[in-house]
Amino acid sequence: MADQPLGFIGVGVMGRPMARRLLEQGHALVIYDQDANAVAELGTLGAQVAGSVKEVADTASVIFTSLPSPAIFKTVALGAGGIVEGRAVRILVDLSTVGSRAEREVAAGLAAHGIETVDAPVSGGAAGASKGTLALMIAGKPAVVEHVRPLFDVFGKVFIVGEQPGQGQLLKLLNNMLSTTAFAITSEAFVAGVKGGLDPEVMMAVINAGSGKNGATLDKFPKHVLPGSFDFGFPVASVCKDIGLAVEECQALGVPMWLGNAARQLWAVAAQQDGGDRDLTELVRTVERWSKG
Repeated sequence: MADQPLGFIGVGVMGRPMARRLLEQGHALVIYDQDANAVAELGTLGAQVAGSVKEVADTASVIFTSLPSPAIFKTVALGAGGIVEGRAVRILVDLSTVGSRAEREVAAGLAAHGIETVDAPVSGGAAGASKGTLALMIAGKPAVVEHVRPLFDVFGKVFIVGEQPGQGQLLKLLNNMLSTTAFAITSEAFVAGVKGGLDPEVMMAVINAGSGKNGATLDKFPKHVLPGSFDFGFPVASVCKDIGLAVEECQALGVPMWLGNAARQLWAVAAQQDGGDRDLTELVRTVERWSKG
């Protein structure tokens, strides 16, 4: 498949390192992003920079998308000049986190034009995208998934979660809700511990040796909070989008979401007060500010 042209639409924080890994593996790549700065690096590495979504869809038979919202995903896929109008495209692989409803809508719209879809959201952040250690949650028709399966190994570990569009999205949203809720409560715990005179390094060692350990204590706090770098690579605004979609999907399934809604509210207030473009790990600073007095 290395000689087959691939498309990549959306080469931002997550898309750019994933596209770069495809280039490094010898795949010809045609890319598009509205942000000229986003495509510049990949252009110097050999990617063909397209002038529109349709140009990508007229060139590549397999297209990857990594887009920031359900609305943008639907416009890119089904809007005027979108993937649906492409002459060459046969398979769309969506790496975005856009929720089950948008994924199903796009899948149905493209299927009417003979274009197959693979629902393939990823987890692991920008660092995982760069290192090729992402977790990919794949849902799609087995024959279609098998056709593009070798490409997924470039990105990380593959989990086949179902055959229906949206099943990958549901699992990704549940994962992100767990991760960001764990970070929020860990932030509150560490701010309380420090205010009570505990050493944060000692706290980390004890918690990770006991029953309180979680993704925040094992990864985000030791790597991005305690060193003061706050550079995990995922903005608060994206947390708000993902946890909002997650809560809505769970409620649609009849789950009341008491804790999920509380976490959603906490992240929304943090974004409103201190800005959505901050790294998610900076939530600790917001909790510290709330705790002064």
